[in-house]
Amino acid sequence: MVRTLELNKRQDQILQIVKENGPITGENIAERLNLTRATLRPDLAILTMAGFLDARPRVGYFYTGKTGTQLLTENLMKIYVRDYQAIPVVVRENLSVYDAVVTMFLEDVGTLFVVDEHSCLAGVLSRKDLLRASIGKQELSAIPVNIIMTRMPNITVCEKDDLLLDVAKNLIDKQIDSVPVVKKTDLGYEVTGRITKTNIAKAFVSLADDD
Repeated sequence: MVRTLELNKRQDQILQIVKENGPITGENIAERLNLTRATLRPDLAILTMAGFLDARPRVGYFYTGKTGTQLLTENLMKIYVRDYQAIPVVVRENLSVYDAVVTMFLEDVGTLFVVDEHSCLAGVLSRKDLLRASIGKQELSAIPVNIIMTRMPNITVCEKDDLLLDVAKNLIDKQIDSVPVVKKTDLGYEVTGRITKTNIAKAFVSLADDD
């Protein structure tokens, strides 16, 4: 679980004491602050779990020397796709563009994932794809989505054990809003989830909110 990196005044004082005197026991830190060991226990636990301090039995506390930025980076490297993936909205290749528009509206999503007869990923439909198809006098109910979708292999995918940070970089680099979470099968990629910019924003906000 990631921890907030914003410290209170007493926690800053503890860090300074350990920096200057470590290794140092919890009892000695408490004496320097004129507090009881029990009073300090929650602060020491937070600083240790957050990675600012290291504790060794019968020795005491050490300062790890890591900055808030370093700890934030370490925490980002512990967040995986599986922790934040959402349920995908999947449609068939022969679905009409009209029905795809309705599905996107009803499901309140920005991307639909298109699967073939084997239920494997065949393409992706974005709002822009559907908007472009809707311009003009075309009969949308007569056009299947496989005519306008982005096809494999030109689709960015991820797997549940990928780092969320790597997916975020892909979204930025390729200027897309969502990627399917897939599992490899003998017939292709099975769609098991989705990661969106909203999922990633929630994950990054949790770095500050989770305590």
